[in-house]
Amino acid sequence: MNAQPDLLYSEEEDALRAAVRDLLTDHCDAADVIVRTESDAPHDLSLWKSLADGMGLAGLLVPEAQGGQGATHREVAVVLEELGRAVAPVPYLTSAVVATEALLACGAEDLLAELASGRRIGALAVSLSTAPGAAVKAVRYEDGSLCGELTAIADAAAADVLLVPATDGGLYAVDATAATVTPQVSLDLTRPLATVTLDGAPARRIGDAEPAVRRALRAGAGLLASEQLGVADWTLTETVRYLKERKQFNRPVGGFQAVKHRLAQLWLEVTGLRAAARNAADALATGSADADVAVAVAQACAAPVAVHAAEEALQLHGGIGMTWEHPVHLYLKRAKADSLAYGTAGAHRATVGELVDLRAP
Repeated sequence: MNAQPDLLYSEEEDALRAAVRDLLTDHCDAADVIVRTESDAPHDLSLWKSLADGMGLAGLLVPEAQGGQGATHREVAVVLEELGRAVAPVPYLTSAVVATEALLACGAEDLLAELASGRRIGALAVSLSTAPGAAVKAVRYEDGSLCGELTAIADAAAADVLLVPATDGGLYAVDATAATVTPQVSLDLTRPLATVTLDGAPARRIGDAEPAVRRALRAGAGLLASEQLGVADWTLTETVRYLKERKQFNRPVGGFQAVKHRLAQLWLEVTGLRAAARNAADALATGSADADVAVAVAQACAAPVAVHAAEEALQLHGGIGMTWEHPVHLYLKRAKADSLAYGTAGAHRATVGELVDLRAP
């Protein structure tokens, strides 16, 4: 009989959270993030260097023998919670999780070491909306080079190396300088999308695309739930703080019964999301046979909760919540964009039904 997973945070995970939160408090101010979204360089590469090089967080999933930290998905989940709380404009999920998982599946040790050290940033050239196990668009491979166009590639503008699936079934590493990366209009300005055009780009085959992409997208979906938890937790905490201070009719707004009910409902939803996200991270970390179910359940839960929390935060902040200067719009946009990333909640609910043999009538 399998032991029940321990979903509580360990002392080491709490210490990691504190260290990451301190760094983000000092180097990821909301006002600076807003300003950065209006510039031509939305990614904060200085913050990325601090996370990847200074703290070694880019290599958490990489074994020590290959230049990483040899940690697990549980530690990565804690980092993503904090990055979600700060809507940090860094390519952590796309490089340190998704691209790294694809490389782990392929055994590409040279690229793994580079991504783990933070010297290079990787991006899997698969549309951000692609769910684990879904069909993936591939480009044409001919005579050692790739030709084709891929759209909605998250963080491609910051990437140094692109991992590209090709029609011959291979996954190829392409230097980003050999591709044309064109920014797309993105709802979430802190995780920009781009179109990647390859016109005879030199490529190196690193492995088979199907198992690598499946593994990468499963990890991305499962750990995205922790980022969504961070978004929901920040919006709830900040809204409660604001409603304790904001007064109407000489009473704190948070004291009104109708508002209390809305906040209590949000707290219940966020608590449920925390359990689902932790379960997915633990299942991935332990290689559980139920990992597919845990990931699908987490994503079926995460998107509605994160979006609801951000929408309530916007409304309950009143007029100030509608302003560009207040950061709540960043969280709403991240929650909305994340609700489409790696499969919608509806798609994951359908997956859960198939996995547990409980199909819709």
